Amino acid sequence: MRLASFSLSGRRAYGIVAGDGLVDLARRLGAGAPDLRAAIAGGAFPAMQSLANEPADVKMAEVVLDLPIPAPAKIICIGRNYKAHVAEGNLKLPEKPSVFLRTLESFSPPGGALVRPRISEKFDYEGELAVVIGTPGRHIPKEEALEHVFGYTCLNDGSIRDYQFTHSLTVGKNFFHSGSIGPWIVTADEIPDPTELVLGTRLNGAELQHTRTDDLIFDIPTIISYISDFIPLDAGDIIATGTPEGVGFARKPPLWMKAGDEIEVEISGIGVLRNFVVDE
Repeated sequence: MRLASFSLSGRRAYGIVAGDGLVDLARRLGAGAPDLRAAIAGGAFPAMQSLANEPADVKMAEVVLDLPIPAPAKIICIGRNYKAHVAEGNLKLPEKPSVFLRTLESFSPPGGALVRPRISEKFDYEGELAVVIGTPGRHIPKEEALEHVFGYTCLNDGSIRDYQFTHSLTVGKNFFHSGSIGPWIVTADEIPDPTELVLGTRLNGAELQHTRTDDLIFDIPTIISYISDFIPLDAGDIIATGTPEGVGFARKPPLWMKAGDEIEVEISGIGVLRNFVVDE
């Protein structure tokens, strides 16, 4: 299933993507599952499955998509996790997963504007595969890690590079509305092996990143297990798994996003996360 969060006439909801429409799960499942995070935490997946073939309640064109999990408790990101990306940036191969956090305010919804801050022109893209946690856990063994995954989505880890490199990673990765997540979550039963996906990033139609997701330095079970050792993972938590080669700062000359640009992250089996760029 593809599951999206959205708003319609001021009402926030979520549903199953059915062709060019949505089955409104917020209405059908009722107050016990008011949003997608609560539905996942409450074990509503079987009820969702039972509604998967129902006719759409609303047209996709009538809604505004929200972040797939509108208010995740945690957005955890992994840096330097593709071999070729480490090489293009002349970076040191990490011995352990390089973990950082992003705030909710640093993300714009799918279809929304990414904001280039007025204090920098070095606005870079990073297409990534993201994991959505379904079953909570702590000290999760690697061999059980995929059992804790609810689904997968696309993520653009937009970065302000001069601030990232001369101030701190936290600053460079958390500018307001510099990244995006979406457009929806594809449930894990439809992606039994997340290493078999193809990830691509396009800027104004030109493909700049293209790789298979089997090039990860630390695979998804390793990442989940590692993170769960220092912090409990909760339903709806999002983990970004890193970006491949082809980023803007490593190009000669560097390539930065600017106002008017369209940026797309596409992952096979999931879909296309599309945003446009504006100046602050």
